Amino acid sequence: MSDDTATTHDGPAPSSDGPVPSSDGPAPSHDDPDPQHTRPDGVSDEVVTALGKLSEGLEVIEHARGLLYGFHRLTGMGDLALGEAAELLREAGAQELADALEHDVIGRNAIRGRWTFQIVEDYDDGYYASAKAFEARARDELADGRRHLYEAEMKENRRTHGAPHHEATP
Repeated sequence: MSDDTATTHDGPAPSSDGPVPSSDGPAPSHDDPDPQHTRPDGVSDEVVTALGKLSEGLEVIEHARGLLYGFHRLTGMGDLALGEAAELLREAGAQELADALEHDVIGRNAIRGRWTFQIVEDYDDGYYASAKAFEARARDELADGRRHLYEAEMKENRRTHGAPHHEATP
């Protein structure tokens, strides 16, 4: 384990300076880090940094997934509004336009052969599931399954120990 204690996200994650609280012992104080967010013995700065970057990548993929769900919802809401517009066009005497809107636009696929729910399902079952499973596998193999070690160590270095609103845990 390195003695480097850089605090930037570009360099190695800071090493733990204190003893790792035991999960078998007494409950940690609110100023002690959560044992699930402490580096297991033998885990290097390089591993913590790599897992931090992996976690960062997964967070971006999660964000993209949320945007995809937003696309799904907005497309569906738009299609329903177009259905109402077709009814209103028909009531306004624009039968031909209402028919064309219903025939050409309403209910059509968002992309070839797929409505948005199918796009979401393909993303969830393919790319998203693979990325999420790989991130979990790497954590399991390299850090006893512990999550956010990089961020937890950054928190320990950036917070004011013992000060209100700077507690390690709730």
